[in-house]
Amino acid sequence: MTSSTADGIRPFRLAIPQSDLDDLHDRLDRTRWPDALPGVGWSYGVPRDYLRELVRYWRHEYDWRAAEARLNEWPQFTTTIDGANVHFAHIRSPEPDAVPLIITHGWPGSIVEFLDVIGPLTDPAAHGGDPADAFHVVVPGIPGFGLSGPTEETGWEARRVADAWVELMARLGYERFGAQGGDWGAAISRELGRAHPDRVIGVHLNLLPGAQATREPTREELDVLSPGERERALTSWRRWSAWSREGTGYAVLQSTRPQTLAYALTDSPVGQLAWIIEKFREWTDSEELPEEAVDRDRLLTNVMLYWLTGTAGSSARIYYERTHTTGRVAAPQEPSTVPTALALFPAEPQVPLRHKAERSENIVRWTEFDRGGHFAAMEEPDLLVGDVRAFFRELREKGVG
Repeated sequence: MTSSTADGIRPFRLAIPQSDLDDLHDRLDRTRWPDALPGVGWSYGVPRDYLRELVRYWRHEYDWRAAEARLNEWPQFTTTIDGANVHFAHIRSPEPDAVPLIITHGWPGSIVEFLDVIGPLTDPAAHGGDPADAFHVVVPGIPGFGLSGPTEETGWEARRVADAWVELMARLGYERFGAQGGDWGAAISRELGRAHPDRVIGVHLNLLPGAQATREPTREELDVLSPGERERALTSWRRWSAWSREGTGYAVLQSTRPQTLAYALTDSPVGQLAWIIEKFREWTDSEELPEEAVDRDRLLTNVMLYWLTGTAGSSARIYYERTHTTGRVAAPQEPSTVPTALALFPAEPQVPLRHKAERSENIVRWTEFDRGGHFAAMEEPDLLVGDVRAFFRELREKGVG
């Protein structure tokens, strides 16, 4: 790594004061519970009985110190880029020729999403893989999220974050690198490739913003598609239509009044938990409970990074900035020229269409899996790691990078 003095890179170790944990426990003990209708399941939101049990577990069984120690196994740092504090982990591979890779989370995720993929990516030989597939991995928190928050000025949308990531990788000595992400991490990773093709070897995504069907396809549009793409177009429209009717409340509020929302979520840990856990239930490949897809302790560790840093509001602002973008980032965007891979998991709410994806991306790999959802790194880490390795191996064999 380059000189910490020259580039303002500061070592960081996570150490939450016990008083913060005591305050959390006190608030959980004094939760003021709302009424709830019987027999409605999740249709009105997170069921009270389910949440009460989860809060009981959080208060009496969940071990933050164990989670903190796990996160501290990663070398962590902070630096200031474009006026914002950026927290990141930098895990170098034992393989000297490893490919630099920056991985970006989304909302309501965090760097916790990647706990199970970093080892196999950085040290494949220790996990039954080929040492040639190794990566030096950088895992930053998006400005405004968790340990990279809060932000102190407006304007932190996906393009600005992508520009910050280019600077971060330069400070670490990586002139050429790959990018991976889902959710907001996908939007940021795509922007990295589109705006900085001279720096980015390839972009691997497990979501592609804007490639889904946002209206019902006409018969004429369906007729020119292959049978597989035709069925996918109908699925994409049905999924988007259902999400538009029932699943957009969080996005509308965060896009319009994130500050108003922040008062509730920053004051109530149960409110913060419910706001996040609902999305893990809706967006994962689970039948009834989010714990069917993601370990309960891991879910709570993710929530803790929002709660302990008080970044419910500042993380929500990225939605506001997207909606209210002006100036250079509002101009028409050129298609990306960087080789791009898309890994498709069946429970992902936004179903991309290949013919739409190819209008904006240089798609060179398209993989459809039979299980997994929106939080691929948490739900199906082995599938995601395998696809990332395969994509960059293909690029290496073609002499890209």
